[in-house]
Amino acid sequence: MIADNDLLSMQQARILAENAGVAQKRLAELPQDFLDGVVGRIASALENHARELALLAYEETGYGNLRDKEIKLLFVCRALSRVLDGKKCVGALKEDAIGNILEVGVPRGPVAALCPSIDPVSTAASTALLAVKSGNAVVFCLHPRAARAMAKTLDIAIEAGLAAGLPENSLAYLPIPARQGVAELLGHPDIRLVVNSGVERLLDVCRQSGKPMIYGGTGNGPAFIERSADIRAAAEDIVVSKAFDCGTSPSAEQCVVVDAVIENEARLAFRQCGAYFMTEKESAALAAMLFQPDGRHRRDLVGVDAPTVAERAGFKAPGATVLIADRRFVSETDAYNRELLAPILPWYVEDDWRHACEKCIELLLRGRTGHSLSIHSKDSDVVRQFALKKPVARMLVNSPASLGGMGATSGLFPAMTLGSSTGLGITSDNLSPDNLVYVRRIGYPERSAEDFLRCIGAGKCTDTVAKANELSASHEKQDEFEALKHALRETIRGLQDLH
Repeated sequence: MIADNDLLSMQQARILAENAGVAQKRLAELPQDFLDGVVGRIASALENHARELALLAYEETGYGNLRDKEIKLLFVCRALSRVLDGKKCVGALKEDAIGNILEVGVPRGPVAALCPSIDPVSTAASTALLAVKSGNAVVFCLHPRAARAMAKTLDIAIEAGLAAGLPENSLAYLPIPARQGVAELLGHPDIRLVVNSGVERLLDVCRQSGKPMIYGGTGNGPAFIERSADIRAAAEDIVVSKAFDCGTSPSAEQCVVVDAVIENEARLAFRQCGAYFMTEKESAALAAMLFQPDGRHRRDLVGVDAPTVAERAGFKAPGATVLIADRRFVSETDAYNRELLAPILPWYVEDDWRHACEKCIELLLRGRTGHSLSIHSKDSDVVRQFALKKPVARMLVNSPASLGGMGATSGLFPAMTLGSSTGLGITSDNLSPDNLVYVRRIGYPERSAEDFLRCIGAGKCTDTVAKANELSASHEKQDEFEALKHALRETIRGLQDLH
């Protein structure tokens, strides 16, 4: 039966990839305004089922909690769709003053997408909206631990998309999530791009496909509290962030580094926010249980709340929001130096921000993800030094990292898939529709070949550079003109709303 499922999954993968290729050709003919309308219909349909889908994901996987999963899906349906509205991704993106097209957005797809079991619903919803917005057909690989929740989410999206006129097979999913079927799908010649939102066990399959990959895993990011910070606010941010969906969010804090001058005050603030500082014996008992002998996470300790984690480790922490373990050194053998997908935080103390800077780099290199880092400080010079020196894709300043990383409390693009700076994927961005298209640039004649060759031969290549600078300035003026037109349209729209 296992072999039969493998063969059936491979056959389904071929059909889905071929159908996506046909759908891609039809999508390429659709204007941005039409695609925007479809995105709105899909987002609205998913929002209407947000509670149901969040519950299904929670019950099927056992990870996180119902409230936060619903919040994530609503964030996608509301905040992400609002940012996407009116954004140009495909077709003519830029024209000059006389109407010549200078840039054209071209979809990269069809796309194959993998979503993690810790966040299957909001990630699938986000990827579907981004794909439609950017004119890409997408085939999802259901995660075995979240197949029902993902299938239900995508069924709703597909139904809404078809009702809005989306070409058939623009959104689809592989119903039997066998590894051989996934490999067949990713390796199919009609699939042009792979989006892997944190399914680490299939990284080798993604690489073997030979396709460009966007990889957005979870991080191993430290949070530094510097002496000038609002300590109470920092404690609240970190505790809320790490407890959010039981510590499973991609950019959630994985450890805390505290300036020694304020350590006592910081400990008190964390306790007042519900943090539980474990004894040495309790920390050791929990560390021994976090991972299996082969190095994989213990599933019963992933995505569960702090009191449950404590109980399973043999001690009590009633009412705790996060568990904190005092540590001194970063070590290959310390379980607390690995990514912890649970409300658990190792706690380090350093003499000043320079030592803290070194500790953060050491922790980031140990995690090897180059994902995210957060700093709580009012000292702009310290913030600047961290921004310049840390090997990460994103840095959050005075913000809860899990929410700031996904763009909920920061100016980052609203996203469920967050790239890293390790080279695993082709971008370190928060995944946006811009990552799913390439830009075709058009050049118009500015001088003859004869003129160019004459100038070069006469040693007057500076004329060519000057001409290039002049053209660049004219393009910048065109951008300013387009921004002014957009602002004027918004003002007119606001006046119309008043009436």
